[in-house]
Amino acid sequence: MERKDFETWLDNISVTFLSLTDLQKNETLDHLISLSGAVQLRHLSNNLETLLKRDFLKLLPLELSFYLLKWLDPQTLLTCCLVSKQWNKVISACTEVWQTACKNLGWQIDDSVQDALHWKKVYLKAILRMKQLEDHEAFETSSLIGHSARVYALYYKDGLLCTGSDDLSAKLWDVSTGQCVYGIQTHTCAAVKFDEQKPVTGSFDNTVACWEWSSGARTQHFRGHTGAVFSVDYNDELDILVSGSADFTVKVWALSAGTCLNTLTGHTEWVTKVVLQKCKVKSLLHSPGDYILLSADKYEIKIWPIGREINCKCLKTLSVSEDRSICLQPRLHFDGKYIVCSSALGLYQWDFASYDILRVIKTPEIANLALLGFGDIFALLFDNRYLYIMDLRTESLISRWPLPEYRKSKRGSSFLAGEASWLNGLDGHNDTGLVFATSMPDHSIHLVLWKEHG
Repeated sequence: MERKDFETWLDNISVTFLSLTDLQKNETLDHLISLSGAVQLRHLSNNLETLLKRDFLKLLPLELSFYLLKWLDPQTLLTCCLVSKQWNKVISACTEVWQTACKNLGWQIDDSVQDALHWKKVYLKAILRMKQLEDHEAFETSSLIGHSARVYALYYKDGLLCTGSDDLSAKLWDVSTGQCVYGIQTHTCAAVKFDEQKPVTGSFDNTVACWEWSSGARTQHFRGHTGAVFSVDYNDELDILVSGSADFTVKVWALSAGTCLNTLTGHTEWVTKVVLQKCKVKSLLHSPGDYILLSADKYEIKIWPIGREINCKCLKTLSVSEDRSICLQPRLHFDGKYIVCSSALGLYQWDFASYDILRVIKTPEIANLALLGFGDIFALLFDNRYLYIMDLRTESLISRWPLPEYRKSKRGSSFLAGEASWLNGLDGHNDTGLVFATSMPDHSIHLVLWKEHG
């Protein structure tokens, strides 16, 4: 057929084809396909792929592609990355998508890092760690052996663990290696806090002492309590040390001079915890930057201003039951903005600006959970059998780890949390080191540590 005649014929056929119904058009195409040979079928296949299989991620502007991708869940996005190199490149470059996915997992996000591939890698690392937590495979255990009598006092800071024992010694351990860095002779230790130069110990002999790591010498002795000293805290900048005792009092001392500046009364039970912390919120009673002292007994938490006034007045007393029917656990969290304490009724969180109870977190499936650490995203809890991680956004327990038969203490000082920054959100780097430590009946220290990423 000549070209001109063919074009005329094709125009007539096209007009007729357009006038057909969809069913008739389909029958016409089926008939033409049945009459086609290999060359025609190959031509049809090549052109249909171009017409029907359009790569919208490739064709759309990048901004529109990112907008569409934001509506997909991370698992679907990972599947889409397998479609082609182009899809993987576009999806991996969507910073906001991966940052949001990380946030939803409880991960800390540094918005200054705009490398999209970095955030995809962080997400993959995050989802692996969260799966390990869900499968109870995120931790491993170790032991520190060196004391010859019961260990009551534990304090952790920057990879170092200090232990105080009835064997009249305090030891400083490097948690990563398990090696004892310092060992000095002391009195019986019921509480301890340390820095690079010194440990400060509270004792069952009713005194507090300051020691020097390098020489083992006692540099200061604080006498005045008439009962065992269960908790100590200090601040070098203020030159102040505070101590809580079984004599129902809190004493404020001059750290360098060893003299008693103040004796705070009002507790009617053993004072098992004192915390010296800078305030971060404003209220009628304090301003940001003010130093605040918290002291806790079996039923109450008292809040004091820190100063050198002799007649120091308690700012506020917090409790969970007016009739003292509910006891507080001897663990206290205070970060300058919130106070958190556990009881038989659950975890209580107070707003430090108003002293109002913000929320009560109850775990009906597990009673009497004790508090170890509390952050913006996670809380670390434990009971007689397990260590637990709670997602505070859902108030659900997301992981647990079995604990051995550790030494029980009503004062709460024979166990502690390790690294705490991950409680405000994991970031791929802070899930290392010590999670939990407790003293054992055989005088060793049982450690729970983050397992390295697989």
